[in-house]
Amino acid sequence: MGTFSIRGRKAVSGTHRVPGNKNAALPMVAAALLTSEPVVLTNMPDIADVRSMLACAKAFGAKVAFDGSARTATITAAKLRTARLDPDLARKIRTSILFAGPLLARAGGVSLPPPGGDGIGHRRLDTHLDGFAALGAKVKAGRRILSVKAGARGLVGAKLLLDEASVTATENILMAAVLARGTTEIYNAACEPHVQDLGTMLNSMGARIAGIGTNRIVVEGVESLHGTTARVGCDAIEGASYLTAAAITGGEMTLTEIDPEVFAVLSRTFARFGVKWTVDEEKRTLHMPARKRRRMQYDLGDAIPSVADGPWPMFPSDLISILIVLATQTRGTCLFFEKMFESRLYFVDHLIGMGAKIVLCDPHRVVVTGPTQLSGSTVTSPDIRAGIALILAALCAKGETSILNAESVDRGYEAVEKELSALGADIRRLN
Repeated sequence: MGTFSIRGRKAVSGTHRVPGNKNAALPMVAAALLTSEPVVLTNMPDIADVRSMLACAKAFGAKVAFDGSARTATITAAKLRTARLDPDLARKIRTSILFAGPLLARAGGVSLPPPGGDGIGHRRLDTHLDGFAALGAKVKAGRRILSVKAGARGLVGAKLLLDEASVTATENILMAAVLARGTTEIYNAACEPHVQDLGTMLNSMGARIAGIGTNRIVVEGVESLHGTTARVGCDAIEGASYLTAAAITGGEMTLTEIDPEVFAVLSRTFARFGVKWTVDEEKRTLHMPARKRRRMQYDLGDAIPSVADGPWPMFPSDLISILIVLATQTRGTCLFFEKMFESRLYFVDHLIGMGAKIVLCDPHRVVVTGPTQLSGSTVTSPDIRAGIALILAALCAKGETSILNAESVDRGYEAVEKELSALGADIRRLN
């Protein structure tokens, strides 16, 4: 395992370019298999998860060219030579399940091993499978293999009420529905920015999708799709991570190539912790000035505030771990309610070991009181978001911190040690 070695208490300041959103790039790679013509994806992040997803596409028979320096991937799926994915590839990435919808629509079926990904809790596939079945597919799900095949009539549009606003289920069903006969209505659909990126890409390929960005999506099926060039939107989670690094170390930060609408949604929650910024919509830049002290904004009547995650435009689950670290450096007390994943908060044991005042109430709730001086320690990153949160904690901690399993962070962040070093942090990667 690789290790990050960090000496804290150095201000993180400067300008950071926000890369493409991994949660948009991954389903867009899968969607490229819906056509035999070339699909060019721009603003692609050069991270481990993207490379794993491209390897899956290649395994299905697509020709793949990825230029990391140009942040461009070209995928041509003229012929699909298999509809079964190697288990080793599937285990590398959770979103391998997103090939089910495109291959069901284009090849008539697919067999997939159980997907891998972070161990942050149970992540059910029932919504995906119920949606495929409603479109006329035959579904067989076992412990070692998931099989979906189109029925004798092929895929036929249907009215669907999703039992949860699942992002990946919405994406999977949407990709299957674009080539189904007739009209498909997906109600209680996810509307996250990355779902919107996928829908916009599909429409540029010739799909007929209405309601993108809302919880009711209507799809008029078409016979075939064509190639396109599509841009991956900005990764607001990554950008907010760097903003937090600056905020907790007393630095200032400018982000470039942002999507202003996305950061507008995040701004209200960050402002409660004293982190405020201004946005230049024309230049697509964001600036956060340096501020030495932060105080929690309490609710009316001096009630302790709470932060809860939920489907967009509520606060995203992927930022909860990061905000917990921010709370340790902010005067006041806050309750965090992680509703979506029952194992995401266990990493706070590492923060407690570093000196944070945190009470783990249950698998879904923690109470944080700040500010506290954290001290360096040796910790292990369990997943992408906990890993970056531990890096942030180390940046403001006294002394040296060693973070094991550095590779987990590589799945979602480009060369994080190089980026942070350029901004003033004392961070090294040890092999």
